[in-house]
This record gives sequence, C-alpha cells and structure tokens, in this order.
Amino acid sequence: MAEPGPKQYAFVLVPGYSQLGFSCALEALSLANRHPSGRRFYSWRILSESGLPVPAYNGVTIAVDSGLADLQRGETLILCAGENAAQGATPRLLSWLRRETTRGMDFGALSAGAYILARAGLIRGKRVTTHWEYRSALAELVPDVIVETSLFSVDGRVFTCAGGAASMDMMLYRVHADYGPDLSTWVADQMVYTDPRDRGQAQRRVTAAARGVRHGKLAMALQIMDNNIEDPMSPDEIAALIGLSTRQMERLFQTHLNAPPKRYYLKMRLDKARDLLRQTGFSITEISVACGFKSVSHFSRSYRRAFGTSPSRAGNANRMIWQPEG
Repeated sequence: MAEPGPKQYAFVLVPGYSQLGFSCALEALSLANRHPSGRRFYSWRILSESGLPVPAYNGVTIAVDSGLADLQRGETLILCAGENAAQGATPRLLSWLRRETTRGMDFGALSAGAYILARAGLIRGKRVTTHWEYRSALAELVPDVIVETSLFSVDGRVFTCAGGAASMDMMLYRVHADYGPDLSTWVADQMVYTDPRDRGQAQRRVTAAARGVRHGKLAMALQIMDNNIEDPMSPDEIAALIGLSTRQMERLFQTHLNAPPKRYYLKMRLDKARDLLRQTGFSITEISVACGFKSVSHFSRSYRRAFGTSPSRAGNANRMIWQPEG
C-alpha cells in the first residue's frame, strides 16, 4: 500500500511577526523531511494578505508564495503575528480566517496571532496561549477566552503557543501526534534540542522564582499578590493567608526584597499598568481600575513617581493599540 502524502501546512505571516517563532515552527517540519527514511512527511506554503514579502519585527523581510489563497480541508493553518497584531487584524484577513476555518481544518497561532484569532471570533471559550508579554492585554481585551500561562495550548482543533522557542516545542508535539515518538525524537536531535518541553510547562518561572525567592512563605505571598492585582488585598489579609503575623511578613519582604509588602505590591500593579498602556487601547481610567487603583489621580501620581512620566504620555509613546474584539 502506498504511503499517504505529506501533511500540508499554510503559514500566514502578519507584518511584525517574530522571525524566531516562525523559523522554529517551520524548521521542525523541514527537518522531518530530512529523515533517513527518505519520506516527505510535510509540505507547506507561506501566505500574506498582500502576497508581497512580509517584514518581521526585526526588519528581516521574508518572501511568500502567494496572497490569501483558498486552503484545502486537510491543510493546517498557522497564523504568525507579533507586535503589530492590532494593525494586522484587517477586515479582509479576519473575513478570510472565518471562511477558511469553516472547512474543518486544524488551525493555530504563534505569539500574538491568538489575538487575531480572537478578533475573528474563532476561539471563544477556548484555552489559548500567547507570549507572556501580551497575556494581560489579551485577557483584558477578550474576556471570553481562557488565556493560559503555558508554553502552548491545544483545545480541540485549535492550537496556540507563546512563539519564540516555544514554537519548536509545539511543533515537536504535533510531529509526535502525526507520526509518533521516533520521528519527533529524531527531529529534536537534529535541532540539538535534548529536552523538549511539554505543553503544561510555564512560559516563565513562577513569580517567586523569577525574583530569586526561595522562601516558601514569601513565595506564597508574592503569588497571592500576583493573583489579586485588580482587587488588592491588605498586608494583614495576605499575612493571615500564609500563616504569619503582619510584622513577620514585613521582615521577610525587607530581608529578601528590600521593600515593605505594600510598596512591593504597588510595584507589581504599576508594572501591569505599564504593560496595558503599551499593549491596549484602554483609557487611563480603565487601566487604573484593572490595576486596583481607587482613583485616576492616585494612579497617575503613583505611575509618575515610579517611571518618571505620566500614564498618558507613556501610552501615547509606546502603545501597540490592540483594540477590543468586535
């Protein structure tokens, strides 16, 4: 019996996409075709909305095979986007995505491509992943999507990943699902990638580990703070949850982080505000509420004190202008 033909992929590049994420994904397929069996396991084509070469965020321009062509039912669609996802979510691209995905194919996205899928209404109620830098914005802008912190997510025929090197992990997972562990292991070896990560692994170290904290009680306190940005808890409440007195918790923070709990908590909330200012079209009022401030004036004073500029000026200078779905 003749072997089935190669599994087909269609990559759609949106200006500003991550070249690293795209290359990692494509290289996994390309290396599979170098297997000593001589079998061609995958084929692919690269598309763009205009049919013209597409610049990545680093300025490198990639040629494509065509514009937004009709796809085959058996093709797998991967949307590659990055910093300019909002501008790339054009009505034409959204309409094309809605039409083509009705064919029943698997489809997914790298990095900020999940935002474009959300704008197209294709991942309502789905568990999805995007790059950690865009996670807060996606969660706030598209509340009917479950944004995970993992390297990649698979929910039915939808798959999404954080981009970057996580694209390699996701594609090795798909190679394994398509052809088994022998091929996926061989491809990983060709990549000199000795320990592929599974989809449950977090994109970043947990809040405490990322800050070099190894004290269990302090780690618990930091995680509680991170989970309660919009509705901040008092130091007394956090101390009670971790089984310490307020004074004991204050000593822990001062010893390990050189800051009292209240000030450190404020820094975490302001860091999130800075992300939302850069990545969303939210108003200053909306961002102040999302980060747990009772008034815009308090938020503005705190932001200027921390970063040396006003929230409005920071937003105008850095905003990616992600817009709410709809």
